[in-house]
Formats: sequence, structure tokens, C-alpha cells
Amino acid sequence: MSYTPVANMALRRKIFRLKLPSGTVVLGERTLLMGVLNVTPDSFSDGGKFLEPRNAIEHAFEMELAGADLLDIGGESTRPGSTETPAEIELARILPVLEGLRGALKIPIAVDTRKSQVAEAAISAGAQIINDVSGLRNDPRIAEVARQRCVPLILMHMRGEPPTMQKKAFARDVMKDVKQGLRASIEVARRAGVRKSQIIIDPGIGFGKSFEQNYELLRKLGELAKLGYPLVVGTSRKGFLGATLSHNGKLAPPEERLWATAATVTASILGGAHIVRVHDVAEMAQVVRVADCLVDAATCQKFR
Repeated sequence: MSYTPVANMALRRKIFRLKLPSGTVVLGERTLLMGVLNVTPDSFSDGGKFLEPRNAIEHAFEMELAGADLLDIGGESTRPGSTETPAEIELARILPVLEGLRGALKIPIAVDTRKSQVAEAAISAGAQIINDVSGLRNDPRIAEVARQRCVPLILMHMRGEPPTMQKKAFARDVMKDVKQGLRASIEVARRAGVRKSQIIIDPGIGFGKSFEQNYELLRKLGELAKLGYPLVVGTSRKGFLGATLSHNGKLAPPEERLWATAATVTASILGGAHIVRVHDVAEMAQVVRVADCLVDAATCQKFR
């Protein structure tokens, strides 16, 4: 019996170096875990759980201890069907948490916001990365804040707006749509003076994509890597996983999507993701370690 050689299933990642106010973060030598901290009453997965600053601060330290390399803190839910949160409320939610973590949390913090006012205040309070899920469509001035404060900028692709993004027509060609959207966001950032080396891109899994399109994006992540920027991918507990695991027409609840998340985190890493954004840090730390061994034998040797 003869066998046909199979091409390497993992995409070798390009190495990038991000400059933060506190130092340099290397992307690509291993996958970095970004822990999600939703300081909101209505996030799809854990809304209300960490709205109290004391609970949020405690959870941040727990994620750091569990193996998070970065923390992503947000005060506005952008789940499908959500409405915009005023900047004043967003700030009232996140600033006490940032102040409580300042000087104590050792890992860098990203602020997840679509508003330049919030981004600027968060950086003043200790955040070192801006994560804009609107890709600068909501408030282009975020790019100016990133340039002025010399912090990295994550640009995510979102088709439409949170209140209606899962109700309107989906793109006929999702890869083309995502590439065009990300290129447009990058152009806005570059025109504002953000250095190419400070930009990270995110395909926006679940944001204005159909069930099938989310899987297509994961299968074709390598095409996005060719754009020449580090990749962040967030699949954690998302609705398309709940639909995949549905029973008798009922979506599996977010807390029952752990193993499905593990599968998509592995796929993301094999597809070239530099950072994976997750809720369950301890469990996904194990997934990342094993997936990194599939990507690079040299990385695997470090764990022996």
C-alpha cells in the first residue's frame, strides 16, 4: 500500500514585534492568549458576571495566573442585537477596573472600544493596546489616538452594525468582503499615521457572517495572513458554535461550548493566528500549547 504525502497542515507564522509603552511583545514565536474581561451587564457569554469592579479585578488576576498573555477589557457589548453604550457609561464601567489593575497586573491590557474618547481615557489609565471591533468605521479618530499614544491597534472586520448585523444580507464572497473591509480599515489607520508595525487584524468571526462563513474564514485564515499583518482570532463560545452543537433546534448555551471553542482555537492556530481571544484561559492554555507543537517542532521542544 502506498501513501501520498500530505502538505503541512500548519501555516508557519511570520514574526512581528509590537511596541508597547511598557516594552516589546513578540508575536509568532508562540501563540499568545488574550483573556476576555467583559465589564458589561449584557455580553452574550458572561454578561453581568464581572460588572462589579471587585469581581472584574479578581477575574483579571485569575486569568493572568491561568496563563493569559494579554487582557482585553471592554465596557460595551457588541453582540448581535446589542445597542450602543454611551461613552460615559462605558468609562464608568472600565476605569475603576483599570485603576485597580494598574501597577499590579503584569500582562498588557487592551481596551475593547469603538470610541476614541474611551480609548484615550483607558490608555491614560494603563491600557496599552486599542481593540476596535468596528475597524475605525464607528470613530476614525481612534487611529489618531493610537498614533499619538504610540500603542498598537487591532482592527476587526464587522459587516454592518451590532443591532442588525445578523439580520441583513451576508456577503456573497466572505473572504473578499473581509479582505476589502480590512484593507479599508488599514488605509484609514495608515493615513492617520499609525505605523504598519503597530497594526493587527481580526477577521471578526461572528460579526455579520453566516454560520457557514465563520467556518470558511477559519479554513482560509492563511489568505488573511498574506495581507502581512499579525492575526487575532476570537471564536470563544460564539453563536455559530452553539448552532453547531444545537439539539432539537435549541442552541447549546455559551457555557457548554468549551470543547467546540477548543477545536476552533486549534484551527485558528494552524491557520496562522498569532493571538487567540478566549474566555476560558486555563483550558485554552492547554489547547494552545498542543497546537503550537503542531505548528513548530522547536516550540514543542521548549515544553519537554
